[in-house]
Amino acid sequence: MAILLDHITDEQVDLIQRSHVFFVASADSSLAEGPDGQGAVNLSPKGAADLHVIDRNTLAYFDYSGSGNETARHAVNGGPVTVMITSFDEDAAIVRLYGWARAKPLEESLLSSYAEELRTKEMPTPERQVIEIVVERTQTSCGYGVPIYEYQGERTVQQRGRRYK
Repeated sequence: MAILLDHITDEQVDLIQRSHVFFVASADSSLAEGPDGQGAVNLSPKGAADLHVIDRNTLAYFDYSGSGNETARHAVNGGPVTVMITSFDEDAAIVRLYGWARAKPLEESLLSSYAEELRTKEMPTPERQVIEIVVERTQTSCGYGVPIYEYQGERTVQQRGRRYK
């Protein structure tokens, strides 16, 4: 049974910090293409090391160049965003965080204090911006149907495929 709350809990923070990947879904609320008045939903996987819990209702993550910029475009147009984190180990769980996003330059963002640390690391691609998310509600569910996978590591620059670019 899913549990709905109006804030991020300590258990949810623990799952976020243990995860190696998260997913961001966003939509452009100004488009009326679909049957529900929404445009197409964009869904993107991200490396979880960059997902930061700022407080009980705020998340932020570094957004890198090298892919589309749909989440930022949707944020400008006032579209909703959902972040999903799931465990892939034996401790099954899924957390969904629902809210609204805004894209900001790194120096103007909630993660500006991490700017120097970010730039001293060898990053696979340069940051494009920071996506900040105001979380209005959260949902935790069991994750029973998610298979167990083993984390092997981050991709190197050479492993980043360009086949589908």
